[in-house]
Amino acid sequence: MRKLFVIGIGAGDPDQVTVQAIKAMRQVETFFVIGKGETKHGLVAVRTAILDQHMDRPYRIVSITDPPRDRTPADYVDTVAGWHDRRSAVLESAFAGVTGVGGILVWGDPALYDSTLRMIQRVLDRRAMHFDYEVIPGVTSAQALAARHRVVLHGVGEPVHVTTGRRLRAEGLGAHSTVVMLDGECSFTAISGDDVHIWWGAYLGMPDETLIEGPLPAVCDQIVRRRAELRDRNGWIMDIYLLRRRG
Repeated sequence: MRKLFVIGIGAGDPDQVTVQAIKAMRQVETFFVIGKGETKHGLVAVRTAILDQHMDRPYRIVSITDPPRDRTPADYVDTVAGWHDRRSAVLESAFAGVTGVGGILVWGDPALYDSTLRMIQRVLDRRAMHFDYEVIPGVTSAQALAARHRVVLHGVGEPVHVTTGRRLRAEGLGAHSTVVMLDGECSFTAISGDDVHIWWGAYLGMPDETLIEGPLPAVCDQIVRRRAELRDRNGWIMDIYLLRRRG
């Protein structure tokens, strides 16, 4: 493999794929798809729909099984580092069997809460192979959430904090707007205060897209119920939300 494109494809809507991303995809001969298990085959279907809509040349797909990891570790940083090592080794093995131009389609943007770029650097650091790679930015789920709810992510002249559900539970909600990603525990249920507003979205850009917005105390239980229903129906869920205190 002489070159690898790491391509941000947005939150799921094929129309969110940028012109730059389409031009990059059309140079790719082999796409590497990291599987997330049988229950998440819908994620592969979304990628396939994006390729079907935008590709104008033959291509092949190499499926890679994602190594398992402990989702509730005592030492989060060391556990993730070990998982990154195993994941990069699997990628390296897949890369070794390919010539020409490869590509990896990344949900949202490769620079925000995604490990693909770290994996690639690990592969290159081992010096067993060498290839050039290029990163194509994409529309993030945070951008898609704001657009679908027709809101600005931050207050006038204020910062916006982007974090995970794990850290929200540990640190609580700050004074400014907070976007929460990677939350499998509905961590917003631990936030108190009648002055907190939430904008929640699941499957953004996909056929099952669901939006709920309102004062957190008023819609909290509704979001928890709806999220559970969607996850049970599909076997997986991708959601994100914005929290903000009034005043």
